[in-house]
Amino acid sequence: MASDSIVFRSLCRLTLIGLLSSCGTENDMEEAPLVSTETIASQLKTAGSLKPELGNFGIDMSYQDPETKAGDDFFRYANGGWLDTFELPASRSSYGSFTVLSDRSDQRVRGIIEDLSQTEPTQGSIEQKISDYYLSYMNIDALNDRGIGPLRDGLAKLREIDTKDELVKAFGRSFVENTATPFGFYVGADRSNPDRHQLVLSVGGISLPDRDYYLRDTEEFQDVRAAYVDHIGEILEFASIEDANQKALSILSLETAIAESLWPRNQRRNRDLTYNPMTFTDFKSTFPGFDWDSYFNAAGISQLEDLNVSYPSAMSPIIELVNSLPVDDWVNYMTYRLIVDSASTLSEELDNARFNFYSTVLRGVPEQRERWERGVSRVGALNSLGEAVGQVYVQRHFPESAKQQMEQLVENLRAALAQSIDEIDWMSYATKDEAQKKLQSFRPKIAYPDEWRDFSSIEIDRNDLFTNAQKIREFNYADEIQRLGKPTNREEWGMTPQTVNAYYNSSFNEIVFPAGILQPPFFDPQADAAVNYGGIGAVIGHEMGHGFDDQGSKSDFAGIQRNWWTDEDRENFELLTKAIASQYDEFEPVSGYFIDGNFTLGENIGDIGGLSLAYRAYKMSLSGGDAPVIDGLTGDQRFFLSWAQVWQRKYREDALIQRLTSDPHSPSEFRVNGVVRNFDEWYEAFDVKEGDILYLPPEERVRIW
Repeated sequence: MASDSIVFRSLCRLTLIGLLSSCGTENDMEEAPLVSTETIASQLKTAGSLKPELGNFGIDMSYQDPETKAGDDFFRYANGGWLDTFELPASRSSYGSFTVLSDRSDQRVRGIIEDLSQTEPTQGSIEQKISDYYLSYMNIDALNDRGIGPLRDGLAKLREIDTKDELVKAFGRSFVENTATPFGFYVGADRSNPDRHQLVLSVGGISLPDRDYYLRDTEEFQDVRAAYVDHIGEILEFASIEDANQKALSILSLETAIAESLWPRNQRRNRDLTYNPMTFTDFKSTFPGFDWDSYFNAAGISQLEDLNVSYPSAMSPIIELVNSLPVDDWVNYMTYRLIVDSASTLSEELDNARFNFYSTVLRGVPEQRERWERGVSRVGALNSLGEAVGQVYVQRHFPESAKQQMEQLVENLRAALAQSIDEIDWMSYATKDEAQKKLQSFRPKIAYPDEWRDFSSIEIDRNDLFTNAQKIREFNYADEIQRLGKPTNREEWGMTPQTVNAYYNSSFNEIVFPAGILQPPFFDPQADAAVNYGGIGAVIGHEMGHGFDDQGSKSDFAGIQRNWWTDEDRENFELLTKAIASQYDEFEPVSGYFIDGNFTLGENIGDIGGLSLAYRAYKMSLSGGDAPVIDGLTGDQRFFLSWAQVWQRKYREDALIQRLTSDPHSPSEFRVNGVVRNFDEWYEAFDVKEGDILYLPPEERVRIW
């Protein structure tokens, strides 16, 4: 959606891969001493907090289903009791461990905002901006009184477009004006030189989650398309637009034509295919028929020297579409998107109409979240005032000692991966040297940034939500385009501190763990070592693994996209990754809808590799000793149960279908069952035998790192 375009460009700018990316070398590197998790935990213990948050040792055993065999469905074995008794809230498309922490984070942010609101902060201060933006969102009466009024100028401007030249300029202004365009761009690190910025041009502009929703003729997608036409007509009627239903059909037809040219999702993540740098002069001659100078000038970009074209084969068909369809069709398309993408800043009636389609129809969610939850989400988002909120969040809710101990855990995982690289037998010494160099160059960022974003130029009015949102959008866009010609900033973060997630950034070769995720069930200083390694340890390993997955492995230690592998080593690696993709291709979460093993490959490699590294680090931390048996469970059993409970989650079926078509992460059930069946240690820990549903013959089990 266009309303998300700035945050989308911010994420793409950093090339993030999130959680939800030799014998000859070992003498060249100085290994950091491995710190045991018991030591880390002891350093974090505080008076009155000596018991784990979950259960007796960090896992809630009441969540289990003892009637399910571990070897038949380990996800249900660990979580079946919870799955059978937990009822999805009417306002959620899914719910699980991540959501519990996100809700906790939202409650904390709400407390911060409400505290600020009670103090009448100084005008122009960041405290005033946070408070007043939230208050402007909560002022329902004012929003309902204005109705669609705030859009009158924007709608009038769209009605004035009657030539192709004017249309091209409107496309260029679409990011700031919150309309739609079949072309999109962001400014990110140049993959050949991560110290400089480069403009990346893409194609898109569809409103449904993926091209499959337009092109695939399942009953579910046919129903969605019919509901989409009705929804567009309803939205247009809010602006008293004539022939709304007919125009809705033309908009669906237009977006379907765009979808026909879009690349399939498994190709869109291929870094070899999506890196096509060229000079601006060559670009214009390669893709004629569109006034690119006018487009970029309208976007506020002049003297563009070079750019990267993400999907080159889609460019000419989209240009032809712009030139062949009537201008009025494009104006109708932009008009719909202006209204629907602004709906959350307008009246309840408009906001509910948007929700009814994009949440109820597409994801099966019956009710909106409470108003305060949505207000917190808006104010605390990355593309909003999220970093400013984050400064207060870490002061109140994150102990500095936890950051220090997290850094030690990262080094434990780094040591485990270094050992793994040395021991694997399918990689040559030459490639191992490069892999170790990349590993030692990993930069961890923990909890919060060292440099905070400056919001002093934004003015916020507690009585005008629409204008506040517009000013923040303009602020983000101006920040985006001013980067051209300037060096990149490696101190930036692509997530706020309060975010419950983590990511790998290939351009900067960094792994990032916000404060929000450093809580149970991921990390608890009072939990058993095996539990912490199966939780946050595997998360750390997952993000490290992204540096060596099928796409992250195409960048070197400095973040430069180049091939640092020998041909034979790359072939060996791809044999392993193809085997993983084939395993996941067989999973059918919803009847008729399978996991796309190639689309989800990077995340699946991250999961398998991350758990493998965490297990190795856990064993290394025991220094050759045996793990204690706790409540009848061995250390290995506790380790794998921890991983399974991290991914505890329930989905609505419509939301699961959307995830399968648009999310590179496998659904949670398969982030457990698809992973553990590749571990010999899991078979031994839970006595999994041939004949069990998840059983894989030893020769079919895949472990890369």
